[in-house]
Amino acid sequence: MIASLLVANRGEIACRVMRSARRMGIRTVAVHSDADAGALHVATADRAVAIGPALARDSYLRGDRIIAAALETGAEAIHPGYGFLSENAEFAQAVMDAGLIWVGPDPASITAMGLKDAAKARMAAAGVPVTPGYLGADQDDGHLAGQAAMIGYPVLIKAVAGGGGKGMRLVADPVEFADALASCRREAMASFGNDRVLIEKFITCPRHIEVQVFGDRLGNIVHLFERDCSLQRRHQKVIEEAPAPGMDEVTRAIVCRAAVDAARAVDYVGAGTVEFIADAREGLRADRIWFMEMNTRLQVEHPVTEAITGVDLVEWQLRVASGEPLPLRQEDLSIHGWAMEARLYAEDPARGFLPSIGRLDAFSIGDEVRVDTGVAQGGQIRPYYDPMIAKLIAHGATRDEARRKLAGALDRAVVWPLRTNAGFLVKALNHPDFAGGHMDTGLIARAGDALMPDPLPDAAALGRAAAELGGAGALAGFRLNGARQGRALVMVEGQAVEVDVAPREGEIFRPALARVLLSEHGQSWEVKPYRTTVAAAAAAAGDGAILAPMPGTIIAVHVAPGQSVIKGQKLVTLEAMKMEHGLIAPFDGVVEEMPFTQGAQVREGMLLARIIAGETP
Repeated sequence: MIASLLVANRGEIACRVMRSARRMGIRTVAVHSDADAGALHVATADRAVAIGPALARDSYLRGDRIIAAALETGAEAIHPGYGFLSENAEFAQAVMDAGLIWVGPDPASITAMGLKDAAKARMAAAGVPVTPGYLGADQDDGHLAGQAAMIGYPVLIKAVAGGGGKGMRLVADPVEFADALASCRREAMASFGNDRVLIEKFITCPRHIEVQVFGDRLGNIVHLFERDCSLQRRHQKVIEEAPAPGMDEVTRAIVCRAAVDAARAVDYVGAGTVEFIADAREGLRADRIWFMEMNTRLQVEHPVTEAITGVDLVEWQLRVASGEPLPLRQEDLSIHGWAMEARLYAEDPARGFLPSIGRLDAFSIGDEVRVDTGVAQGGQIRPYYDPMIAKLIAHGATRDEARRKLAGALDRAVVWPLRTNAGFLVKALNHPDFAGGHMDTGLIARAGDALMPDPLPDAAALGRAAAELGGAGALAGFRLNGARQGRALVMVEGQAVEVDVAPREGEIFRPALARVLLSEHGQSWEVKPYRTTVAAAAAAAGDGAILAPMPGTIIAVHVAPGQSVIKGQKLVTLEAMKMEHGLIAPFDGVVEEMPFTQGAQVREGMLLARIIAGETP
């Protein structure tokens, strides 16, 4: 058995590999960029080695530095995780040439499956069904257009070296073909250094079905059943599950057998995933499921397979890499229950899912689901890498139980101040089509804004937050020992919101709080007392800078630059949430700046006026 292992990756996959290695008594070595010196995977390892600057090309993609770190620390083997160098045949060979154990398939297998056109040709020769299309070497524009016409529109143009949704264009009509081809080639060359393409029939009701396979060096290959990864956004997986909804035993046997045949055709060793596309217009049928590609590594979604089979796939990788046979035979493997996984990202759905970068001041997820993460509370989401915070994996006796458990965990997740896609995931999990198992890869696009999380908490939740704020000056018309109902004006997302406050029977308000962190439906908001917020803006005026306490409209400007004012004199009136707010001079002085005029829209924190001490010259 391997005694020491270097994990050539970062984040949650590095932590996950180390967890299994440590349980097996294997010493672990982490590598890290300068930006990741304080990362969780570094703290998790027995030893860590710095390999370069923040950018991946200068650190995690530097195979020479990674191999040097393994030799320096006495590591016997290198596990690549996924992404980065995990499917780089040259790196795998360099690891082996250095006398180290490569925890993955042979370089020849990686190469055989690395280009989509060559892989499909090999699969067709092995009797594995492939999607109708053109895989030829003739890349002339006119020839490709002719092939697309023969296949029949709509078609997909796909980069042969592509992946992750890049280098892919859907073409619905012949007049769009030339522009789509040129665009696809440009993206393919920029992303992969290879602008060759293939043409594939576009499936109008596609399901993404994949099969986990595993091989050892004794020629044994098994499958660990299928996963369904059909819930996707822009070709990126969002929710994964195992087994696939609607998969009958006959179809399962045929598809899984095809996956094993695919793996055997390239003498596969280790963990791999054979991906299929299914035309699901009439459900899952064996004659309408075709090979797409093979991922020659561990997949992001491997935990759902672990959950339904009880197998630790990383342990299997390490045992097979050590020369051991597969721990179980095909007849020993079976499906137990259902599992679902969601990828929790630091991204803002309201801003086109742009990454949300920074420190996780608050981060907690309940213990009812498995959480694979590479960051802890107080950690950082860096701009240099994928913004995944964690993977949440739920297991239940039935699909609905697993779905509800996962949705509940996401609903109660607390992440602050970064934005996340948790609210979006909750709505996707609860969408009637997904809940009923009637989805395809276009579901999210069709659902559109219906999956967007609400921009503000509901009134009841804000009322509870206002009650927690208690005596902080947020309450209007409410006596601490008097009536049981009142109104509160609070600030949330830069807006002043008036809400009902209904404290629970017998509740006594705590001393004044500066803020409450409100979390519901997978989202978190900071709620502050309105008067405290305005007072804070006034306090900031101690240096003469009058700042907008909230977004709003300037409805009146009462003074002009150069004018003398006295303490308490009104300078400008701001309207926000149908209320008027007069901003006053903090001391006697002269108006130095008045940058806005009546009617101007302003954001919270903008400078509305500046006063300097003294008299008008």
